Amino acid sequence: MIRLAALAALCLSLSSPAMSQSLPNVAPWDQAFLPPAPEWNGASRALLRDGGDRWATDFERDPAHDFSPNYADTRAWFDRLDQASDLIRIEQFGVSPEGRPLYAVIASRDGAAFDPAKPVLLAQAGIHPGEIDGKDAGMMLLRDIAFYGKSELLDRVNLILVPILSVDGHERSSPYSRPNQRGPRIQGWRNTATNQNLNRDYLKMDQAEMRAVRGLILKYRPDLYVDIHVTDGMDYQYDVTFGYNGENGVWSRSPATAQWLDAVFRPEVYGALEAQGHIPGELVFGLDGDDPKKGLSDGGLGERFSNGWGSAAHVPTILIENHSLKPHEQRVLGTYVFLEAAMRLLAEQGADLRAAATADAALRPAEIPTNFEPDPTPAYTRAFKGIRYETYVSPASGREEIRWLGQADPEVWNLPFYGSRPTLTLARPEAYWVPAHRADVIERLRAHGVQMETLTQPRTVSVEMLRLVDPQVSPRANEGHVPIRVTQVTPERRDWTFAPGSVRVPTDQALGDVAILMLEPQSVESLFAWGLFPEVLSRVEYMEAYAIAPMADRMLAADPALKAEFEAKLAADAEFAANGDARLAWFYERTPFHDDRYRLYPVAREVR
Repeated sequence: MIRLAALAALCLSLSSPAMSQSLPNVAPWDQAFLPPAPEWNGASRALLRDGGDRWATDFERDPAHDFSPNYADTRAWFDRLDQASDLIRIEQFGVSPEGRPLYAVIASRDGAAFDPAKPVLLAQAGIHPGEIDGKDAGMMLLRDIAFYGKSELLDRVNLILVPILSVDGHERSSPYSRPNQRGPRIQGWRNTATNQNLNRDYLKMDQAEMRAVRGLILKYRPDLYVDIHVTDGMDYQYDVTFGYNGENGVWSRSPATAQWLDAVFRPEVYGALEAQGHIPGELVFGLDGDDPKKGLSDGGLGERFSNGWGSAAHVPTILIENHSLKPHEQRVLGTYVFLEAAMRLLAEQGADLRAAATADAALRPAEIPTNFEPDPTPAYTRAFKGIRYETYVSPASGREEIRWLGQADPEVWNLPFYGSRPTLTLARPEAYWVPAHRADVIERLRAHGVQMETLTQPRTVSVEMLRLVDPQVSPRANEGHVPIRVTQVTPERRDWTFAPGSVRVPTDQALGDVAILMLEPQSVESLFAWGLFPEVLSRVEYMEAYAIAPMADRMLAADPALKAEFEAKLAADAEFAANGDARLAWFYERTPFHDDRYRLYPVAREVR
């Protein structure tokens, strides 16, 4: 009890304003609860500047290289870099919910207008602010481009760095944000000021930060988009892992891009990292936390994530997951090496990647696989560099737990790798019609860059409307929404009049797949599935039993086919037969008094 009280007092003191001023020089935890980190002394340490250098970053000035500066200090450092170098400029591209500017740091010889022939690398850090390696690595790389002999990187490539995307979460910082991660010793919070996870927002586009970064992407059209994270989960030897949808030849919405990344990008960047003492690897998601050798999975292919969205939008996207149990210094230096290698590769072969992305953007598949689930059959066996471990019985949990030993296993693990398989295939319509009263949906489509026609006059169109069959409302919220799942729809042909302000969204466009995944209600990534159309579940008007019962009796007497259908329903469904209200509701639904728009999805399909 005394120890718990002392621990609580320590936590309070460390979180107090007075104590926070000294936190850069204090390590409140020795993180002895984490597994030991294997010894590392990579050649990339030569990239570090001496702490006394006027352009040393706060990360480099920290003796342990275990510190990352706050928002204000980061911006002040970049402002100083901008003022001192003609190669660097800062561009604000949005504002956070708490009013902080979102900014990008751009390195280019081209000034404000990029040479369209030059490839563009957009590196994004801090979508999860505790996972901030990309910020510190980007600061070092931009500094070296400006002043320390690497300006030639800009001869044939332009670099855009978003040092902190989730700026509000970044400022909700403390030593207690990510207990499973080894440094930096002060970390930002995973979610935004509105308690949203931005790396679940790529398709639904709820948040100001995500809409802003999408606007930046539309403005500069990067040839490669790099989303920098730090992973959780099992221990292993790799320090820098990265991947993309379609890895190792599996299915992708952007197959030509995936093929280029497989054949060209990955081996080149692996070589650069290995030459600097790092151990690169493919994205790692353990199948079973209690059994590390049970296998690996792809972690899911959903479009709510950057890599899934990039595949659907045909924006070549790399998801970096540095290993959380490696020291912050090692991860930052590995990220630097990755970014520099990517720039050099784009300078040499960026035209080929651009051609691959252009070919992918021209695809118009008639069928769109979606709603992926883990495939129970392994796709292949992956050679894996593991860390030795043992098990022990924990007095706290009362069960066997894993204890990682911090030693490279000399034997390569050959682990089954499980991919994902689609559970739904959507047919590609000619277009969608979104009614004017759903301006919020139209706004999200526009934020994505989806092309559309906006009506200035009413127009009556022959369309296919969807009647939702037994939609299920989730019992709990997710990312600020209450999800709704529907697995079956009934198409109904209608002549529907759309008011001015309504839009026609053709699917014959590069972002056609994005529109389909957003607008088809059965898609688990759709706006409907996220709960943005709850009004269609509300039925308006009803009939009292004293009115519908005599009407139903007359309907039975007048319509033999209806009577036969009703009797078949009684015979097949004992619960229905015993429920008088349900029986009367059955008749009410077959009268013209019934709400015709109940469960009628308001976004229409245009089909041939």
